[in-house]
Amino acid sequence: MIFLLEDDDSIRKLVMYALESQGFKVKGFSEPKSFWTEMNGTLPDLILLDIMLPEEDGMSVLKTLRRTGRTKSLPVIMLTAKNTEFDRVAGLDCGADDYISKPFGMMELIARVRAVLRRYDKNVGIKEYKIGALYLCPDRHEIKINGEQIDLTYKEFSLLCLFCENRGIVLTRTQLMDRVWGLDAEFENRTLDVHIRTLRSKLGEAGDYIETVRGIGYRMAGDGYDR
Repeated sequence: MIFLLEDDDSIRKLVMYALESQGFKVKGFSEPKSFWTEMNGTLPDLILLDIMLPEEDGMSVLKTLRRTGRTKSLPVIMLTAKNTEFDRVAGLDCGADDYISKPFGMMELIARVRAVLRRYDKNVGIKEYKIGALYLCPDRHEIKINGEQIDLTYKEFSLLCLFCENRGIVLTRTQLMDRVWGLDAEFENRTLDVHIRTLRSKLGEAGDYIETVRGIGYRMAGDGYDR
């Protein structure tokens, strides 16, 4: 099931028709109030979210989704007429999985929806990572150090997942910027360094597992930390 929160009737009907023609089940909402009411029941597999909305803007909706336990890991694609780099950064940094600027082609939208859903395929077994004092379960959004739960921001969590998924492999600064911020690395490099420094601090002793490879990037330590 896909939830579409879009106040423009013509766009909402067109997107729903396009998705339904490809076999997706879709529920459309014209305002946040009805959307939040439906979210109290069975959760969707993906949310398509406009930014310019009555009552509450889409960025506020996204922030609420990301700080609420049962919805924090739901995939969200932003649909918006705001297409400056600043707007894309804001949407992605708040936790959007993808960002599509209006006007967009229906085939492109469908392809992006399928790509995001593949990344969140519920049929894939739950992944867990145990590295020394660190325990990470991306599917449950659970991070523990020596059994103690810790809280990370969305970007810090994304970085940690990327490091664990590629343990022992050096990830360049460009790769990290592309895959976490989605900006083809055309972004202030200091942002990456600040996020890495903060992530290390929050991880405590496990922060040492994230190694700096001078002049290249970072990696999650391979050997030496297994229990």
